[in-house]
Amino acid sequence: MKLFKIEDLSYNGVQEGVHSWDHPQGEQPYYWHPDWLHIAEDITGMHGKKPLTLTDGDTPSEEHAKQAIIDHLNDKHQ
Repeated sequence: MKLFKIEDLSYNGVQEGVHSWDHPQGEQPYYWHPDWLHIAEDITGMHGKKPLTLTDGDTPSEEHAKQAIIDHLNDKHQ
């Protein structure tokens, strides 16, 4: 059962190409840069939290990052 959905995320904006979102149940913001294939717990991207789910030919996008955040939160709360 999914607890969280994309609509629960709060977008913080973009700083130096890195997007960030908060979630009411998250411990810290989640970060993503268009060059990363994961979401991260810090703005450097060095501490990956969850890989993006991409199919062949997909270009990583904000939508992929938001889904990875929600998947991460739902995995943690199962």
